[in-house]
Amino acid sequence: MKKATIQTDVVIIGAGASGLMCAMTAGRQGKRVIVIDHNKKAGLKILMSGGGRCNFTNYSVEAENYIGTNPHFCKSALSRYTNWDFISLVEKHQIAYHEKADGQLFCDGSAKQIVQMLLTECQQAHVQLLLNRQVLTIKTTELQTQTQTNASTDKKQSTGFVLTTQPMQQHHQSSTADTESTQIHCRSLVIATGGLSIPTKGATGFGYQVAEQFGHTIVPTHAGLVPFTFTDKLGEMFATLAGISLDVVAFNERISFAKPLLFTHRGLSGFAMLQLSNYWQQGETIHLNLVPNIEVTELLLTAKKNAPKQKIRTILAEYFPKKLLLALQAYFWKSEAESELANIKDATLVKIGEQLNDWEIKPSGTEGYRTAEVTLGGVATDEVSSKTFESHLQPNLYFIGEVLDVTGWLGGYNFQWAWASGYACGQAL
Repeated sequence: MKKATIQTDVVIIGAGASGLMCAMTAGRQGKRVIVIDHNKKAGLKILMSGGGRCNFTNYSVEAENYIGTNPHFCKSALSRYTNWDFISLVEKHQIAYHEKADGQLFCDGSAKQIVQMLLTECQQAHVQLLLNRQVLTIKTTELQTQTQTNASTDKKQSTGFVLTTQPMQQHHQSSTADTESTQIHCRSLVIATGGLSIPTKGATGFGYQVAEQFGHTIVPTHAGLVPFTFTDKLGEMFATLAGISLDVVAFNERISFAKPLLFTHRGLSGFAMLQLSNYWQQGETIHLNLVPNIEVTELLLTAKKNAPKQKIRTILAEYFPKKLLLALQAYFWKSEAESELANIKDATLVKIGEQLNDWEIKPSGTEGYRTAEVTLGGVATDEVSSKTFESHLQPNLYFIGEVLDVTGWLGGYNFQWAWASGYACGQAL
C-alpha cells in the first residue's frame, strides 16, 4: 500500500452545509483547509432538501426554534451569523429566492445553486476538497509552538491530529493503486459529519464514534422531523386516505402546531406531524384538533335545534373532504350515520364533538432515519464551547452542525444552525 503525507492547518470531516461554511470561513482567514467526505459529491443533503429547491433559512430565527438538552447553547452562534447574513451571501451570488409560508426561503431554481455558491466560496478561499475518501484512523500528535518573551523563546506543547485516509473502496477495485492511503497532519480537526438521517445519502454515525473516541458523551439519538406510522386498524384507515391533506392543530403536553396534516399509506405526515415528532417519545399519545377554531360540540347541538332533520355528516361537510368525512363517520358515529340529529342524544353529539376537536391517538412508531430530515440528540453540548465549538475535553477538536445535540424545527432552521455553527467555528480556528 502506498502512503503519502500532507500537512495542513485544518481538516474538516464532512462536506455538508456546516462543513463547507466552516471551510470557506477558515480559508478566508488564511488557514490551509482540507475537507474530507466519503460521498462522491459535496452537499448531498442540500441537493435533496426542500424538494430540490433547498429551504436554506427562515425570515424569523429564534433560539425557541431549536431543541436540545441545553436550550441556550445555540444562542451565541445564531446571534453572530444570522439569517440575514446568509441571505446576503445568497444575494451576492445572484441566486433568486422566494418565501413560502411562515418565512421559509427557497431557491427559485435549484438547490444546486446553494451548493455551487458554497463550493465557489471554498475555491476562492483555496480550500481543498477530498471527496469519495474515508477516514480510517484519527490519532493525536504533539505540536510545538514558540512564544517570544523578553527573556527567551519558550516552546509550548499543543495537540494536533494525524488522520489516515484512503479512497472509498468499490467492489470492482483492485487492491493496488486504488487503495493508496494518505496521512494528513493538522493542527485543528472539525467534525461536521451530520447525523443518522437518510442513510441512502451516506449518513453514518462516524461523528459520534469520533466524539466517543475522545471521551465525549452522546445524548441518545433518534429520528426527528419524521412521519408517524400506525400498524393497527387506524393505520388501515389512514392508508385509504393517503394523499388527503387537512389543516389541523397537532399537540401533546409539551407543544402544539397549527399546520397541515397529510395522510399516507403508512400513517400521518405533513408539516404538523413532522414538527410534533421532535417532541414525541415512543409509546406516547398525540392529539389532533381536526376542526381548528370551531367548537364542534356547539356546532352539532345548535344544528340539532335549528335543523333537526339533518344528519351529522351534512353539518360537517364543509369542514372535511368527502372521503375523509365518510371515514370519520365510520370511525366515530357509525351507528348514528343515518340518524337525524333530532334522534341523537345530546351526550352522543357532545362526545363526537370532543373527539373531533381532541382526537387522542397513539402512533406505533415513526418511519425512522430512512425518511427523517434530522437526527435528535448527538454530542452533548455541555462538553463543547458555544462560542468556538471547541471540545472542552480535547484541545483543537471541534464539533459543528447536526452532529451536536441541537435540532431545529422544520422550515430552514437546521440549515441556519449549520451556517451559524460553521461560521462561528471557522472564525475561531
